[in-house]
Amino acid sequence: MNTKQLWKSCLMEIESGISKANFSTWFKNTSIIKEETGIIYIGVPNEFVRDWLINKYHKLITKTIAEAYENMRAVEYTIIKPENARQETIVAGDTIEKELPLKDLYINPEDNLNPRYHFNSFIVGTFNELAYAAAQAIIENPGTKYNPFFVYGGTGLGKTHLIQAVGNAIKEKYPNKKVHYMTLEKFATDFINSLQSNKANSFKEKYRKYDLLIIDDIQFIGKMEKIQEELFHTFNTFHENNKQIIFSSDKHPNYIPELADRLKSRFAAGMIVDISEPEYESRLAILKVKLRELNINLEEDLMEYVAGSVQGNIRELEGSLNLIVCQYRLKNKPLTLAEVKNLLKNNMKPKRNIAIKDVVKTVSEYYKLEEPSIYEKTRKKEIVKARQVVMYLLREDFNVSYPLIGQKLGGKDHTTVIHSCLKIKADLKNDPQLLQELEQIRIMFK
Repeated sequence: MNTKQLWKSCLMEIESGISKANFSTWFKNTSIIKEETGIIYIGVPNEFVRDWLINKYHKLITKTIAEAYENMRAVEYTIIKPENARQETIVAGDTIEKELPLKDLYINPEDNLNPRYHFNSFIVGTFNELAYAAAQAIIENPGTKYNPFFVYGGTGLGKTHLIQAVGNAIKEKYPNKKVHYMTLEKFATDFINSLQSNKANSFKEKYRKYDLLIIDDIQFIGKMEKIQEELFHTFNTFHENNKQIIFSSDKHPNYIPELADRLKSRFAAGMIVDISEPEYESRLAILKVKLRELNINLEEDLMEYVAGSVQGNIRELEGSLNLIVCQYRLKNKPLTLAEVKNLLKNNMKPKRNIAIKDVVKTVSEYYKLEEPSIYEKTRKKEIVKARQVVMYLLREDFNVSYPLIGQKLGGKDHTTVIHSCLKIKADLKNDPQLLQELEQIRIMFK
């Protein structure tokens, strides 16, 4: 039997059924090393991959090999170590020669990373593909590319998952590198405690020994002058020594209140990238992957309904899916579309309703304009732009009709409103500043 050809054929089948990130993470550097009396021995690079293949992909692997090789009786996994090193063989759950168990159910106290945050479960779509691509580049060359790496976006969109996945990937790829994840709150608490106990030097030494430092929720730093100063010096030390530093925030650094210009400048020197709400195709992909992990099948029209109806962040999408899965297991039979609709009607956020005058008020405040000016007939550029933004938001975010928008904003013809909306939509493609402005205005509505 040609084991190389068999595994190549199986990998092609497996790749078609899982995400690209999952396949790259878990099946890279695997091979069939031998076949003995119907037992297929799969070589894997380390304990982490072995345990994950057993826990998550054993059924898929076994089924795929069985379809390609009818004499298969069982699949075993062998860690391929450097020459002359010991090998450990395991049969789906029964360790023959024990090593230290993989501790994947708790946070590692040394680095604060959650082992569940890995790229194997990270869905890539248009809403986050730039952040994902930058993360992969950092893993290949930490400290030299995109340093610092600054990820921003709303809650529940996968920022923490992404930045911790980078930490876990670097730990695996570079075992000698020291990685540490923390929130800004923890950084600030440690710094304040070090001052109170006269151990400021110990604080500096503690954080500057790492090769990768990940700081979450950096948006709270705005009014902390002393913390900003310490972070500035920590950042400089990391940058000068080609050590990687990663930040996450719910907003772009330019919109963090009272953030020092020198920190804004440092953030801008690396890579600043946003993660937005997932679009329909990505929401559908997320649902399919989650269901596959749960080994549950739902009809395509049900998944399409959920993906089309739950237009929020990933947490909201997963929450809705959990409701459906719970009901599915209780009934122990497939759900109908009517049942799914009924199940989700109380769980979905109602469409946002807002008075037109409130949108005008919010946009006026943001651009520091007098409210009445939005309704006036004027060609002043700053007022025209603000009015167009109001029209665009009313149409895109609140689904107000073109004629009603025109009527409420000074009796404009509906064609003027359409033109304004198209103008903003076109400008957004080439004007990142306008995109950031709209993000901040939308946050003000929440």
